[in-house]
Amino acid sequence: MKNKDIADRTDIEVLVNRFYDKVKKDELIGFIFHDVAKLNWDKHLPVMYDFWEGVIFFTSTYKGNPMTTHRKLNEMVKLRPEHFDRWLLLFKSTVDENFDGEKAELAKQRAMSIAMIMQLNIG
Repeated sequence: MKNKDIADRTDIEVLVNRFYDKVKKDELIGFIFHDVAKLNWDKHLPVMYDFWEGVIFFTSTYKGNPMTTHRKLNEMVKLRPEHFDRWLLLFKSTVDENFDGEKAELAKQRAMSIAMIMQLNIG
């Protein structure tokens, strides 16, 4: 059975929550979020909802500078290509497990672009 497409903020929240559930448990990148960034998930997740809502639906609710944030993170721990590859693999698999359609494909394309741009610009 085919999944529905990403249609609204609620779907964004499902996607982000399920994605970060995987990230938190991941042996390769989980430590970056837990031990290095020491994220407060109650604060981080709503920011990510805003970010991905903007990426997928072109809204302007996100306020932040992800490049600056990731440059600072890279100063604490060297973010390597395999970290970005795993992040992208987890994101794309989460999309594929939960959604099908134009916006789902857009989300995966944007994630690939974000991973590539981050890698090129944080070094």
